Amino acid sequence: MSEFPAGRIAPDERARVPRADPWLVALDVDGTVMHEDETIDAAVVDAVASARDRGHLVTLATGRSWATTAPVLAHLGLDPEYVVCANGAITMGRDDTEPSGYARVHVETFDPTPVLERIRGFLPAGKFMVELPDGFRLYTEGMSDWNLANAREVVFEELLDQRATRVVVTSLEHEVEEFLALVDRMGLHHVSYAIGWTAWMDIAPDGVNKATALERVRGWLDVPIDRVIAVGDGRNDIEMFTWAGAGGRAVAMGQAPDEVKAAATEVTGSIAEAGLAEVLRTLP
Repeated sequence: MSEFPAGRIAPDERARVPRADPWLVALDVDGTVMHEDETIDAAVVDAVASARDRGHLVTLATGRSWATTAPVLAHLGLDPEYVVCANGAITMGRDDTEPSGYARVHVETFDPTPVLERIRGFLPAGKFMVELPDGFRLYTEGMSDWNLANAREVVFEELLDQRATRVVVTSLEHEVEEFLALVDRMGLHHVSYAIGWTAWMDIAPDGVNKATALERVRGWLDVPIDRVIAVGDGRNDIEMFTWAGAGGRAVAMGQAPDEVKAAATEVTGSIAEAGLAEVLRTLP
């Protein structure tokens, strides 16, 4: 595995070939583009750049916040028109007047109070994070494994009565299967949620996911539904696969859980095998 040079931030200078029939290429980040240690295989970097230079509309669709998504774009040399973050709750649009080059063009929010109080009843030792519409995050003690830039530690009660785009819940004392069973018993309503590889859960506004945001982006870009491809590996990619697979391609990474693979139309190699590069090479 070779790490992509951390200092490279500018797009490749090779000429980009405009296409009359570009594909909208939506890529999950963690477990698809990026390894757990946040390295990116050189083969993936090259395949992304090649797809971009062939005129395809390559973007990211991730559960990450914008603050942690922007560096991934920079490492890949991408500057797409739109980027989907926070599992669809935030869509960023290119804006040269902003310091980051992007501004929030669509934001979905909800009041997380009822779901936070219900989850805490089942997980009194759980760790919680709430992301606000401007990207600032509030978190409780113990969220030490997360990037906590642009964030502040608070007591649980300070998470309540906010407008949130995303809630993250973790439980260090549960294995993932135990956590899945526990979440099933919670009977969560009026929110969308997805379970990660470990005992953590992403919660978004009801009816909001990567697919709803990507369909909006597809309309803005005027790309036919039969020229979309989505690649991912997590349970929060299932709706995206249903959307992409309806007319285009939905590709699960080789290490994805069985239910994620079942939602896809294709399965590629694992992240360890740079499976994303294999997929991108099949695009015209």
